[in-house]
Amino acid sequence: MVQDLVLALRLQALDRKIVSLENEISTLPKHIAEIEKRLESHMRRLEADRAALAANQRDRKKFETDIQLHEQKISKLKDQMLQVKTNEQYRAFQNEISFAEREIRKSEDKILDLMEQSEPLDKNVKAAEAKLKQEQQHVDAEKKRARERTAVDEKELAEIRAERKTIADQMESKLYTEYERIRKKTKNTPIADATEGRCDACHISLRPQFFQDLRRGDKIMFCESCGRILTYNPVIDVAADVTASQQTA
Repeated sequence: MVQDLVLALRLQALDRKIVSLENEISTLPKHIAEIEKRLESHMRRLEADRAALAANQRDRKKFETDIQLHEQKISKLKDQMLQVKTNEQYRAFQNEISFAEREIRKSEDKILDLMEQSEPLDKNVKAAEAKLKQEQQHVDAEKKRARERTAVDEKELAEIRAERKTIADQMESKLYTEYERIRKKTKNTPIADATEGRCDACHISLRPQFFQDLRRGDKIMFCESCGRILTYNPVIDVAADVTASQQTA
């Protein structure tokens, strides 16, 4: 019976380690997803900065095209002025030329404004690119560590499961069946110590006779309250042990 209890205790330790490893293995993909989400935010920031810079460049191109059109119009108007025969027609052409020249100046002013705005926009893009590169390196390193950790955990998990099977095969079948039933019911805490006459898991006091039978250790006993397998674990009286050792000496 003592040997079966030792095996059950080892089995409980292995089961808890299995749960811990399984939890860690299942958590690692979530961790990777979280850091990839941070990477996505950097990518969106870079895309936004690039879009702002591209819009600035498009606007500058548009105003440059407008200037070319107005200059072409002015050139054409000046050619036509050579053929006018009245002062009224001449002034009309002059008005159109003046209007086109004003539009050119407006476009030139807007281009200057956009050029001033483009410098910080360009800096933003370069800073976002550098930050994205840095974050990408961090994510790649984290992924590598996660894959390596998962490989180590999976190898250890396989070894522990193999050891668990060996131990389970050594246990008396009826006890193993009870152990499994209690383990599933109590979330991997099928065994509890009995200290000072009570179960350490449910904290219910044990009947005096029951506790005496447990102390003999000649059979497997279960808590009458929570149903866990009990081990006798008397409280060590350090002072009494010291006194006894001194008397022996």
